[in-house]
Amino acid sequence: MTNRVFAVDRLGRFVVNQMGYTFRVLAMVYLSLRATILDQAQGFRTIIVVLSAQIYFTGFQALPLISVLALGTGGILFLQGMGNLTLLGGTEIIGNFMVLVLVREAAPLLTALVVIARSGTAVASEIGNMRANREIEALESMGINPLSFIVFPRVVGGIVSVLCLAFYFNFVALIGGFFMTQMIHKMPFGFFADSLLRAFAQEDVVIFFLKNSFGGMIIFVICCYQGLSVKKSPHEVPQVTTDAVVKSIIYVTVFNMLVTAFFYMGRLKELGVI
Repeated sequence: MTNRVFAVDRLGRFVVNQMGYTFRVLAMVYLSLRATILDQAQGFRTIIVVLSAQIYFTGFQALPLISVLALGTGGILFLQGMGNLTLLGGTEIIGNFMVLVLVREAAPLLTALVVIARSGTAVASEIGNMRANREIEALESMGINPLSFIVFPRVVGGIVSVLCLAFYFNFVALIGGFFMTQMIHKMPFGFFADSLLRAFAQEDVVIFFLKNSFGGMIIFVICCYQGLSVKKSPHEVPQVTTDAVVKSIIYVTVFNMLVTAFFYMGRLKELGVI
């Protein structure tokens, strides 16, 4: 009985700590936006330069890795879908299968994982080293708000990059995966394209923007927050970088699950199942 009470108490404290952490992260989003609008000590042009550099690093330089991952994912899903749908006599719904599995679920999550591994770790370690080397204190002494100069352009650049990478991932996975698997399973491209067009709906666009825009924001806000949490020692940088990766993966995965559950619960209500 004592062990059960102790476990419940630990779970309660964990939930409270995570709620407090979420609130602090959301507060930093508001403060960075407010600082960017009100504090212009560094100039708007400087923010654009930092934002462009973040988009170049996070988005453009990740294209080779995204291309390989998208081709492999699209080819595997297409072969698996056609292999099973052919046995069931439902090849005409291959578009629905690809949209449901790839566009709605696999692409946002895999894109987020790539961004976390490449850019999230870089942002957390960079800001952590800036904190440890007192570069942030130097910015503050010059009247520059770190939230507007460091956090805001990285968050906005991250959101734009994740949206573009997710769109590119879907395009390469759907089109490239189709052509890559034609040696194994022949299908007319017109048939595949028509099946895809019939499968896409307005809610797919909503899910795409929700998962990828908020996913990008979650990743870079958490990584910036973890980097700023470094106190004095450079030895803290690897620890906060690891925490940034773990927390980003957890929060992005949970958010994607909640969005999926919300939309499918709405679909079940429309059908009268619940």
